[in-house]
Amino acid sequence: MEKEIQKKLTIKQIIDENYKTKTFLFNENIDIKPGQFIMLWLPSIDEKPFSLSYKNPAAVTVELKGNFTKELFKLKQGDNLFYRGPFGNGFTAYSKKAIVIAGGMGLAGVSLLVESLKDPIVIFGAKQKKDLFFTERFKMDICTDDNSIGYKGFATERLKEILKQEKYDIIYTCGPEIMMKTVFDIAEKYKIKCEASLERFMRCGIGVCGSCACRDKLVCKDGPVFSSDDLREMKDFGRYAMLKNGRKTSLQEYHKWRS
Repeated sequence: MEKEIQKKLTIKQIIDENYKTKTFLFNENIDIKPGQFIMLWLPSIDEKPFSLSYKNPAAVTVELKGNFTKELFKLKQGDNLFYRGPFGNGFTAYSKKAIVIAGGMGLAGVSLLVESLKDPIVIFGAKQKKDLFFTERFKMDICTDDNSIGYKGFATERLKEILKQEKYDIIYTCGPEIMMKTVFDIAEKYKIKCEASLERFMRCGIGVCGSCACRDKLVCKDGPVFSSDDLREMKDFGRYAMLKNGRKTSLQEYHKWRS
């Protein structure tokens, strides 16, 4: 029940990461495992799930998208907001040779993981140069869709190149699900373990409302991180999600609605 109690967060600092992304650093620490999430609450506005991008002190890195983030971006240093959690199952941090591949804001979701691993290969895919962030924080192979900087090709293509050169023990991924499905398929081809952090619409965060279902799994409770064994059985992975009204739809329509 302690996780269900709303706790206060006070904004210590706000960092502009790029033209549409900010990091909100708080005065408080949150004991959380890489891959778990919190439900961030703005009173009278809404409550949304976020991974932590820093742990001590806690921070979230947020892209300006919908009404919730518009209101969040209006907050200033010293303002308060609230959270529940942490919730869900996180990544399994292996002390072996690992690759972390993130797309877009998925990089924020794997930040704590990257810091917990020993010299992982980190591949970061973004649409264009101006969408990049954390470039000074992590050593990364950068890939942009428009080839404006870094590797000339998609992040998944860079992953294939790396795997052709050397063997790795595990691949972690977070980002657009279509990208993660390709990452999983590549991992299966090379017989490498894979863990993917999925995103679905969440209301409760504790497995009660069922809005985050991916076939017979609840992303908030059974995930959000799923292993290769799970992903093989999740037939909706990379294909379908549910809209806010509960209607099942294609991932393309789901992400269009979420944006």
